[in-house]
Amino acid sequence: MTFPVIGVVGGGQLARMMAPAATALGFELRVLAETPEVSAVSAVATSVVGDYTDLATLRRFAEGLDVLTFDHEHVPTAHLHALLADGVNVQPGPDALVHAQDKLVMREAIDRLGLPNPRWSAVGSVQELLAFGDAIGWPVVLKTPRGGYDGKGVKIIDGPAEAAERGTAEWFEQMSPLLAEEKVDFSRELSALVARTPSGQARAWPVVHSIQVDGVCDEVIAPAPGIAVEVAAAAEEAALRIAAELGVTGVMAAELFETPGHGAGFLVNELAMRPHNTGHWTMDGAVTGQFEQHLRAVLDLPLGATDALGAVVVMKNFLGGANTDLFSAYPQALAADPAAKVHCYGKSVRPGRKIGHINIVGSAADEADEVRRRASTVAAIIRDGHRPNAEEAP
Repeated sequence: MTFPVIGVVGGGQLARMMAPAATALGFELRVLAETPEVSAVSAVATSVVGDYTDLATLRRFAEGLDVLTFDHEHVPTAHLHALLADGVNVQPGPDALVHAQDKLVMREAIDRLGLPNPRWSAVGSVQELLAFGDAIGWPVVLKTPRGGYDGKGVKIIDGPAEAAERGTAEWFEQMSPLLAEEKVDFSRELSALVARTPSGQARAWPVVHSIQVDGVCDEVIAPAPGIAVEVAAAAEEAALRIAAELGVTGVMAAELFETPGHGAGFLVNELAMRPHNTGHWTMDGAVTGQFEQHLRAVLDLPLGATDALGAVVVMKNFLGGANTDLFSAYPQALAADPAAKVHCYGKSVRPGRKIGHINIVGSAADEADEVRRRASTVAAIIRDGHRPNAEEAP
């Protein structure tokens, strides 16, 4: 029996972190990388550099694969349909993936499924944006339907004067229609992570609290502290239903706004159909991590258990900072907390660039604040090259 060959389009840190799971299971992983310098190239033996927007390149890469999956959602939908017509096993398929590629399509689907959605509208001009804002009240959130991530492609429009500014009009010149949404009054952000196979088996991890800083995921606490049992159950059920109804395969993250006292207690924010930053805690904090689960799912293998390994698990990202020689900080960082698990993405350091994360598992739910402090300390040492002083301490 031969083991399967899995192709990943995109050479970022998600593809890189699939490599240990593939190695453990005996699978061969191949990556279509954007450049020779991207994160996955140094971790995956078979890494081909090519343009994922070029159909001929995708077809060459797909030769000999048992399944084709993704590190990101940016492959043109038409190209994925062409690969399907060629007989390529694409997971998730384009009809599902488009809901993560296009936020307008996603909003329509959430409405169609009757799940909690913010008020929204497709707006094709400044005039339509003004009409939407006047109808629901200012401020509103303006988003590019395609291409945005980590806070990019998102603009808060405080009122009619800002909507009429030249900078807003330029957005419509670059892409139209845009997505306008109400600015949700939420208490915190949640994430419901699930996985589903082509044959329909599905599992969910505990719903987590996701903390964003400047539009980038900074920290995740699993499970979400203090979440009402009924809200957690409803969020998990909603994510599983989305995955089933849209035909999602692999890992999917449903990012949510928690809205206590209103409706189901949450609104759907965005969808990601791949392993996700809010699931990195599972690598060390769950029986089956999201990267192993994604590979199992796209190959239609039985899914692994998703139980948490501790009462609380904290994931803390570290971004590029003052320290450009990350390894030089390892002796101090690893000594600071022997229980910390460090995951570094093999990227060059740039200010604000996501370059790694820390996972720490705690044994008691009331330890969440202390585990957060510990994870933040280790992350700060690697980022800055030294332990934070009293003024800098998290």
